[in-house]
Amino acid sequence: MSVKKTFATAALCLLFASAAGAAPALADVERSIVAVSAWGGTPADPALARKQTVSYITLHHQGEPFPEGKDPVQYLRNLQAWSRSTKHWLDIPYHYIIDLDGKIYAGRDIQYAGDTNTEYDPMGHALIEVVGNFEEVQPNQKQLDAVVDLMAMLAAKYHVPLDRIASHRDYSAQTVCPGKNLYRYVQEGYFRHRVAQRLAAQ
Repeated sequence: MSVKKTFATAALCLLFASAAGAAPALADVERSIVAVSAWGGTPADPALARKQTVSYITLHHQGEPFPEGKDPVQYLRNLQAWSRSTKHWLDIPYHYIIDLDGKIYAGRDIQYAGDTNTEYDPMGHALIEVVGNFEEVQPNQKQLDAVVDLMAMLAAKYHVPLDRIASHRDYSAQTVCPGKNLYRYVQEGYFRHRVAQRLAAQ
């Protein structure tokens, strides 16, 4: 990484860290995740699942507009139904979904490998989706903070090294996911830096 890029990344991290305020403990992050049963989802059939051991953390976006006021619970129910009936997948392809308010919802059971429409195999990946199309809009601060919180919790729980925090487009040439406006936080090292800070503070 060039000196210029290093300073730019550090400045970006300091800017958002100062805006974020005190971060919750990682145990509190895990406890705050909205369970599948709480949003009205149904569990996947374990007989159809590919069991995995988490060793990567991979960021995605929804890839569609998610306007203010849209109900995230109904979105999750629709996504689960579509994933199973149309795609014939085990479940929602992602393990966690983050809404506009930074609330984290459980999706597919983390012990089961996710799914993707592209060529990479997500076996071993903890998949995080942030709602919205970040080719068109910017992520808000609540979403960025939630991504950091969740990535830090997962990194601590599953012993995932920082260099295995990446995004969908880092593994696939067939996508721009998670969108240019969210991907820059991956590309410039923002998430890895913030996660390192969170882990060091525990």
